[in-house]
Amino acid sequence: MRTTPPRIELVFFRGCPHADAAREALRTALKGMGLPIQWYEWDQARSDTPSHLQGYGSPTVLVGGRDVTGAEGRNGGRACRADGAPSYQMIVAALQ
Repeated sequence: MRTTPPRIELVFFRGCPHADAAREALRTALKGMGLPIQWYEWDQARSDTPSHLQGYGSPTVLVGGRDVTGAEGRNGGRACRADGAPSYQMIVAALQ
């Protein structure tokens, strides 16, 4: 059993229509699990976003550095995810 939750990150860019849905899924998942409702957010358009987070589709939720959807790798450019925001069920599964 984990003593501390893994690092949770939301990778997005402003203007992506799915980013707010990803935030809501994160809130729902964390609240449902009784975990603190907090995560790191990385806007790909900002210069202080780490380079290893560039190239993920927006929005991507990472738990412990892994995409909750199970997708491997990145797409190489800034784009909205074709599959939309990850569901809260995917986030819960990644946190368990």
